[in-house]
Amino acid sequence: MSIKELSDEQIHTMSLQEKDQWWFKNVYKGDMPQLNLRSALSGMILGSILCLTNLYVGIRTGWTLGVGITSVILSYALFKTFARFKIGDEMSILENNAMQSIATSAGYMTSPLMASIPAYMMVTGEVIPMWRTYIWAVCLCLLGVFFAFPLKKKYINDDQLPFPEGRAAGIVLDNLHEGSGDDGMLKAKILGAGALIAAIIETMRNEKIMEMIKLKFLTLPEYWDDLVYKVFTPTLLGTPLKDLTIHFETSIVMMGTGGLMNINTAMSMMLGGLLNYFILVPSMIQSGVISTVTYKSIVMWSMWGGAACMTTSSLFSFFSKPEIILEAFKKLRGTQEKKQDPLEKIELPMWVSGVGVLGMGTIIVLLAHEWFHVEYWMAALAIPLVFVFTIIAVTSTGLTAITPGGALSKLTQITYGVLAPGNVPVNLLSAGITTEVSLSASNLLMDIKPGYMLGGKPRHQAIGHVLGCFAGGLVAVPVFYLIFHNDISLFTSAKMPMPGAMVWKGVSEVLAKGISNLHPSSQVAVAVGALFGIVCEVLQRKTKGKFPISGVGFGLAFLLPFYNTLAMAMGSFIFWWFGKRCTDKNSRGYKIMVENQETLAAGVIAGGSIIGIVLIILENTVLS
Repeated sequence: MSIKELSDEQIHTMSLQEKDQWWFKNVYKGDMPQLNLRSALSGMILGSILCLTNLYVGIRTGWTLGVGITSVILSYALFKTFARFKIGDEMSILENNAMQSIATSAGYMTSPLMASIPAYMMVTGEVIPMWRTYIWAVCLCLLGVFFAFPLKKKYINDDQLPFPEGRAAGIVLDNLHEGSGDDGMLKAKILGAGALIAAIIETMRNEKIMEMIKLKFLTLPEYWDDLVYKVFTPTLLGTPLKDLTIHFETSIVMMGTGGLMNINTAMSMMLGGLLNYFILVPSMIQSGVISTVTYKSIVMWSMWGGAACMTTSSLFSFFSKPEIILEAFKKLRGTQEKKQDPLEKIELPMWVSGVGVLGMGTIIVLLAHEWFHVEYWMAALAIPLVFVFTIIAVTSTGLTAITPGGALSKLTQITYGVLAPGNVPVNLLSAGITTEVSLSASNLLMDIKPGYMLGGKPRHQAIGHVLGCFAGGLVAVPVFYLIFHNDISLFTSAKMPMPGAMVWKGVSEVLAKGISNLHPSSQVAVAVGALFGIVCEVLQRKTKGKFPISGVGFGLAFLLPFYNTLAMAMGSFIFWWFGKRCTDKNSRGYKIMVENQETLAAGVIAGGSIIGIVLIILENTVLS
C-alpha cells in the first residue's frame, strides 16, 4: 500500500502545524484530476442508487452506514471496462475519490427518513407531502456540509481518527489504482460475491417470497436460535432470552458492518451489550423497573446510561485540546497568522462555512416555522446546539463508523422537553434539526477521511457533498414513500420496525410529562455512564490510545438490540482472526479475508441492504 501516514507516536507528539506541513509535503496531489463532469455524474447516479442501502439499514436499526467502498469499486470496474473497449480513459484515483464523495453524501442524507420524519408523522397522524420531505432533508444535509469542514482540522488533521469506513475506502482506492488491473477486477468480484451471498440469505429469510417462488422448504428462520425454541425456552432471571433481544440472526448484513470496525471498539460494544442485556436489564425486569418486556421498553431504560457514557467520552475528547477550538475562532476573526496554516489555500475557507451555516440555518428556521409550526426562537436555538452534538457524533463515527442517532436524539429531546414541555411535535422537529444535521456533518467527515489519505483537495470534496445531497433525495425520498405508501400504521411493523423513529416518539411522549418522571435507576445510570465515559477517555489519553475499552463503543451497545451488537462483534472478530492466522500473502484466504476485508464487508452490506429494500417494496405492493 502506497498511502503515507503518520505513526502513532507522531500523532501524539507532533503539533497540528507540523502535521499539516508533513501532509502537504508528502501526501497532497494538487495537480491530479479530481472533481470533473464524469466523476460528478457517476457519483450522483451511483449515490442515488446506493442510498437505498442506508435506507434499509436505517429502517432496521435506526442508524446509518456509508456507501463509499461500494461506489468506489463499482465506478472503478465500470470505467475500467469502458477503457478496455476504448470508451474513454480510466479514472484517476482522485476522480474516483471525488465520485465517492458525491455518492457517500447521497447515502447519508437519508437519515431524517429513519427517525424524526416518521416519528413526527406517527405523533401527528399526518403524512408530510413528499416534496416537503425532500426539501427538508436536502436543507439539513447542506447545513451538515457547512458544519463538517471546520471540524476537519481537529478530527482528521490533528487527532487522525480512523473513521473506519472512510479509511477502508481510502485503502481500497489505493489498492485499485496502484495495483494491476487484475487486482481491481478481483476486488469487483469479491464485492459481487459478498453482495450475492448476502442477497440470497436475505431472500431465503423472507417466507412470503420463498413461498411465491415455490421454495418455501428452503426458508431460513429469522434467527438461528428459533430452532432452539422449538425444543425449550432458555431464560435469564425468568425472562426468555429472545425477549431480551439475545438472538443470533441469520442475516449477515450486521456482520459485514462489524468487518469495518476496529476490534477494540467491537469488543467494547460486546462488553457493553453483555453487561446490559445479561445483567442490568434482567435485573430491572425482575424488580419491576422495566414493566413490559419489549425492545422499546428495554431501550427506553438502557439508553440513558449509554447516551451519557457516549456524551462525556466524546466531549472530553474534544475539549481536551482547547487550542483547536481557539484556532477556529481566530480563523473566523481573521486573526490567525498565515504561516500557521500551511493548507489555507486548499481547505474550505472558514468564511464559506460561516456564511453557509448562517444562510442555510435561516432557511431551516423559516421552514420549521412555516411547515411544522415551530417557534422561531426554538428552531434558531437548534443551530448552535448542532455544534455541541456534532462533537459527540463525530467521535463515535470516527471510532466505530456508526453515527449514534439514538443517543443524540435523546439529548436534544431532553433540551426541548424542558423548553416546550408537553408539545410533542415541536419536540420532535426541533430536536430533529439538531440531531440530523450533526449526523450529516459527522458522516461527511467519514467521507473526507479518504480524500485526506490520498492527497485530495478538500474544496472539491465540499462541492461533491453538495451535489450528493440533491442526488440522494431524488431516489431515497420517493422510495421511502413507496415503501409505506402513505400508510403510517406500517411504521414499527415487523417489516418496517423503524426503531429510531419508535424511540424518538417514545422519548418525546415521556418528556411531555416532565423529566422528573424518569425512574431513579435511570438517573443513577446517567451518573454512572457519564463517569465511566470520562474514565475511559482519561485512560485513553494516559496510555496514548492503548487502553482497550472505548467509551463510545461501550455506550453504543446500550442503544442497540443485542443481536446487532453480537453480529457486529462476530464480524469484527472473524476478520481479526483471519488476519492473525493467514500470514501467507499468496494464499486465497489472505487475499480475500485480509487484503480485501473492507471490500468483502462492503459487498455484504450492499447486497443485503438493496435486496432488503426490494423485498419490503414487494411485500407492501405485489404481495400485500
